[in-house]
Amino acid sequence: MNYGDELRSEIMSNGVTPLIGVFDMFSASVAAQHYDGLFVSGFGFAASYYGLPDIGFIAWPDMVSFVQRLRLAFPAQHLLVDIDDGYVDPEVACHVIEQLELIGASGVILEDQQRPRRCGHVEGKRILPLPEYLEKLEMVLRTRRDLVVVARTDATDEEEILRRAAALAETDADVILVDGVRSVEWIHRVRKVIGGKPLLFNQIAGGKSPRVSLPELADLGVNMAIYSTPCLFAAQSAMDEALLRLKGADGRLPETTAGSIGVKESLALLERNISRNHPRELAGSPA
Repeated sequence: MNYGDELRSEIMSNGVTPLIGVFDMFSASVAAQHYDGLFVSGFGFAASYYGLPDIGFIAWPDMVSFVQRLRLAFPAQHLLVDIDDGYVDPEVACHVIEQLELIGASGVILEDQQRPRRCGHVEGKRILPLPEYLEKLEMVLRTRRDLVVVARTDATDEEEILRRAAALAETDADVILVDGVRSVEWIHRVRKVIGGKPLLFNQIAGGKSPRVSLPELADLGVNMAIYSTPCLFAAQSAMDEALLRLKGADGRLPETTAGSIGVKESLALLERNISRNHPRELAGSPA
């Protein structure tokens, strides 16, 4: 299977392609029951793997190793990977691209931030000079074979947002992302300057962007939507609630009821990830 072309074909089809942010193998196991596309979120991975905020702590070998485990467990899912700024150096970015394509990633997102980097929906972001980012992006585009490349700008100045979006649309990047879009009107404006280039929209709870449904995004000309943190934030809330109940019950576990999760239900979810349980046509390595 050629994972890049599979995702590219999905992006060019009618409607919006949703990808759900996952932060570990278990969250991916849950998300894969509901969606065909998984997004390896930098926010979620930094939180899960390091217990740290998404401000540049991720080491590329850790991310590659995680994606390799994901692909083995989920041979049919689209895997879009956040590689931040390409881990600073353009040569490193190209090396990571080759590694990810070899293990079956579907696509990557490459941003134009400077270090120290920030989550796209917080204040304090700084961006590279446009020529410097374009040089890095062009190196990545020459290196990839079929991998989908999303060019992302974190510009916040209104004129600079449109200038960069237009410049990114002139490259061979497959998709454009302006992160932290603050209104529906700005989606219209970005869509206008990038012409026919596919557009990605990022939604994150408590972030800067409006909450917009997939049909609404389709009407706005959006092609892809990533949901960076629904699994992570739901897990934080659910774990906090469960432990407060346990504490309140002096350590007595709650009674098992219909619909609750126990050993049987959890094992049934995880057993799906064993390679021998995958359909035969998905069992091999990507073509």
